[in-house]
Amino acid sequence: MSYDSFVRDRLPPAAAQPEFLFDLPELHYPEQLNAARALLDGGAPGDLAIVNDHGRWTYGEIDDLSSRIARLLVEEEGLVPGNRVFLRGPNCATMFAAWLGILKASGIVVATMPILRPQEIATILERAQISHAIVDSRFIGDFRQGAEQAGTVHSLIKYDGDHGKGELETRARSAAAGFEPVATRGDDPALIAFTSGTTGIPKGCVHYHRDILAPADSFARHVLKPRRGERWLCSAPIAFTFGLGMQLIFPLRFGGTAVTVEQPGPAALLEAIESHGVTILATAPTAYKAMLAQLGERDISSLGTCVSAGEHLPAAIWQAWKEATGLSIVDGIGATELMHIFISASGAAISPGATGKPVPGYRACVLAPDGAPLPAPATGRLAVKGPTGCRYFDDPRQADYVQHGWNVTGDTYRQDEDGYFWFVARSDDMIISSGYNIAAPEVENALISHPAVQECAVIGTPCEERGQLVKAYVVLAPGHIADTRLAGELQDHVKAGIAPYKYPREIAFVGVLPRTATGKLQRYALKIPPANADA
Repeated sequence: MSYDSFVRDRLPPAAAQPEFLFDLPELHYPEQLNAARALLDGGAPGDLAIVNDHGRWTYGEIDDLSSRIARLLVEEEGLVPGNRVFLRGPNCATMFAAWLGILKASGIVVATMPILRPQEIATILERAQISHAIVDSRFIGDFRQGAEQAGTVHSLIKYDGDHGKGELETRARSAAAGFEPVATRGDDPALIAFTSGTTGIPKGCVHYHRDILAPADSFARHVLKPRRGERWLCSAPIAFTFGLGMQLIFPLRFGGTAVTVEQPGPAALLEAIESHGVTILATAPTAYKAMLAQLGERDISSLGTCVSAGEHLPAAIWQAWKEATGLSIVDGIGATELMHIFISASGAAISPGATGKPVPGYRACVLAPDGAPLPAPATGRLAVKGPTGCRYFDDPRQADYVQHGWNVTGDTYRQDEDGYFWFVARSDDMIISSGYNIAAPEVENALISHPAVQECAVIGTPCEERGQLVKAYVVLAPGHIADTRLAGELQDHVKAGIAPYKYPREIAFVGVLPRTATGKLQRYALKIPPANADA
């Protein structure tokens, strides 16, 4: 069988990759491993695999549909192992079956956010030289424009959400059943996850078949401790590896059920929890705060575990959620480069405000400016090693992320005497004002504890007198009026909670904050002056 080695040929050399650790016995995978087959073996054929407002699908049905899609790709669309397949659409059963089918056929999945625009799509298509695409028909317009620019795609199949009437579904029904997954190896590339671009330029992170299972067998197994039959819901799309884990990999690995919501705003999440009996919820800190105001008479008694990632979880939100629901949010930090969460804590091990300790299977430390690990207690750049790690696809920035065998995430953390890691800031989000180092997230944490603040972002702006000035952008909660009186009240609130020199000397009330497609705050976008500023 022929093999398309395009991705493997563009991996960083072994010496430029991080040190990989396989300390846990459950991380010792067989040499021959197809992640799709391993995941679908997590449940019995009759067990419920996926449920949403459009229907219910058992493990047997998803296994069958994904096998038919694999056969369709190989026998009718000419896919050979190593070809890249572009996926575009919101979370749904058909999308998940296509993702599994691509892996069964030994293709490499490139899942993308539905909100990407034509130029962004074209960039990914060109970078990864993508030949095949499976696209939700509702999101076909921007894709066609991007594909026309790139000129790489020769096979395009459309599907129709979970309505079962699209081209993919029709052709899959006529395809023969019983496709035998390709005998891939554990270290064969399985997906390219393009970063969400908080720095403006996305990077392609290559993960192997074994990397897909590793977060389930480290973070999920040891921190979340899931039980068979749990119902999982995540607001993030599977193009975001946080969503891929919480919404697809973990449910299937542990015989659970994925509850999918196509437009997962706070109200939709609460509705899904109530109507589908969700037991494990994963979303961002801002969503937890928004849901607090909408709990009302909602019945969320099925919930047993709540997970937060994507941004630092402020202690004020953690405490408010705990008081309202009785549930302790499991915080965590992960990265596209490492696939999923590598520092976290659950249950009695949670220390509110701290991210946690290294997940079993991972090691972490903070680094001095010269790259040497610092003994605790200390503050420095966060560095991590484990069973997953950074392999940028054809990108010179590999040397920035991997240093002396460590994955250096770009976050500044404090490690305390007890081994807990406390988020300080992204390394480029420190503000230096009048000689003081001020971490933007610390000011944000103080602001967001005020009931008038729905969301906020803090940056440093140029100041002739101070070097930089602390400026806050605030989205108000419903029922509050943006005026100078409230701005002063917010400033006083910050002064009362943290050292007064850190308070925001400027406050701008805005309707929305700039975020990536995965919901991460883009502080750098707030530092760009408007195009008509001098007009």
